[in-house]
Amino acid sequence: MTKPEYSDPFSQFSAMFQQYKLPGFDVQAILDARRKDVEALAAANRVAFGGMEALRDKQIEILRRALNDFQGIAQQFATSPANASSNPTEVVQKALHQALADMQEIAQKTQQAQTEAYAIVTKRIEEAAKELKSSLEQPKQ
Repeated sequence: MTKPEYSDPFSQFSAMFQQYKLPGFDVQAILDARRKDVEALAAANRVAFGGMEALRDKQIEILRRALNDFQGIAQQFATSPANASSNPTEVVQKALHQALADMQEIAQKTQQAQTEAYAIVTKRIEEAAKELKSSLEQPKQ
């Protein structure tokens, strides 16, 4: 399968603006900077999506574990309710402790994904500021 002739929108803009030679206006530098912006946003989105996938996986794990626990408890009480190995208070307490641990892990994963995405965008903003500063300091031709 071949790529379309203009698969990269930046090449289209570059070709269009190259025909106009404006003094002191570096079209390629501007397009390169915007390309870097888009790439940084795409990287931040990949990190955020990875975080969402991790959260989804954790929630599935929690649901499966809870269903298995409930199934085990139900079978235990169904077979011999008088001889149940643990009382309901212990079961509830254990479930609450596990739920709190799970919530803490989910919060940590969420914070980690947000921190990584924020770092990517922040780095690109700093680079863009440096690029702008250097372009303003260049002598005009």
